[in-house]
Amino acid sequence: MISDYPNILQQVVAEQKAAHPEEAEYFKSFVVSAHRGGRGLRPENTLPSFESGLDHLATELETDTGVTSDHVSLIWHDQFLNPESCRRVDGRPYTREERIYTRDITLAEAQSTFICDKLHHDPAYGNAKFDDQQNDLALSPVAVAFAKQEKLISPYVPTYAEQLFRFTRFYADYYSTGPGKSHPDAAARAANARTVRFNLETKITPFPEDAAGQPLPPLPEHTEPKTNHTFDPQTFVTALCGAITRNHMESRAEVQSFDFRTLILVEEQFPKIPTYYLTGPPNMLSSDFVPAALRQ
Repeated sequence: MISDYPNILQQVVAEQKAAHPEEAEYFKSFVVSAHRGGRGLRPENTLPSFESGLDHLATELETDTGVTSDHVSLIWHDQFLNPESCRRVDGRPYTREERIYTRDITLAEAQSTFICDKLHHDPAYGNAKFDDQQNDLALSPVAVAFAKQEKLISPYVPTYAEQLFRFTRFYADYYSTGPGKSHPDAAARAANARTVRFNLETKITPFPEDAAGQPLPPLPEHTEPKTNHTFDPQTFVTALCGAITRNHMESRAEVQSFDFRTLILVEEQFPKIPTYYLTGPPNMLSSDFVPAALRQ
């Protein structure tokens, strides 16, 4: 089960497990998935959010990926670095009219230009306000230590798939042999981090592509684009699955998408990586984009 609040989900699971001892085997296999790292507790899709998910022993980290101009699988939900979450390092205003799309920026530019630590609500999910969300770095000691090792300007810079894999290994070491080894939950945290799964979504949808060379259309507040200003499905697959295989994460990672073209390519080229087909509004399942065999 996926949740913005892995802490609350763990509490509910513990209560149900105690109330139903006859279902012990079921609860052993129950997946606690931290949505975008557990965005109810930390700004989403950042190292501190993934640390919070791991702190609450989430057995899966759910996240989203785009592709930068230098073909790195960047972790972010929107096609662009959203001003509701991100601010410019240099202090200059950053608005939706000036939005920077993942496709149009390199990894180095993303990590040197933006810090995504802003606290906000998400109208796309019932105007939910994350009242428990915090960005105090004192709550994220592993992310702070890891950012120092990686020479990041902040733990809240945009991260990417391979960096997330390194971070989970760093997290496990932090609580097994590092500064966190005396923490009361150190053993459980280290063990969980060594086996945590990754649910990785490709943020490309079966919508038309933006016309090359044309200015981007206006985008009202809280509205997602109705076209793709992204790379093609093959580039997504090469970037993301390349990161997975280079880190030998085939047994712990899965790729999901609303774009079935992407998933078919994963199955053809990386058969060891599981795929999950997401469905949505009818206009996303047009016959122009979904193979006939999958529409039956």
